[in-house]
Amino acid sequence: MAITVLVVDDNPDVFFSIKNGFEVIDKDYHIIGVESGEKCLEILQNQQIPDVILLDIMMPKMSGWEIYQKVKERNEWKDIPIIFLSARSDRVATKAGSFLGDDYIEKPFDIDSMKLRIEKVLKKNK
Repeated sequence: MAITVLVVDDNPDVFFSIKNGFEVIDKDYHIIGVESGEKCLEILQNQQIPDVILLDIMMPKMSGWEIYQKVKERNEWKDIPIIFLSARSDRVATKAGSFLGDDYIEKPFDIDSMKLRIEKVLKKNK
């Protein structure tokens, strides 16, 4: 059974790194990438509901915190696990990301560790 991961990051290199990494380690992952919060919400509104969202915090127009809030306030989306993915390593971001989200992964990331953390989140949320 394929696991769909929605990567929301304004840096296309992050999406390509995750997509290419998962193509090498596990073909059962379907990676979708969007570069903005608006595109994320558009995908969700079109009923393309992922198993998990990897969400960057620092993005133009709409931050990851704002996207998180918009996702969680909708009944049909509120149960989608969200893992924050950010270059921010300050205490405020890591504490808030770990508290609000299902996990917090710092960039740069290790693809094998990311896969294990995604699986842990999915198992916990079943």
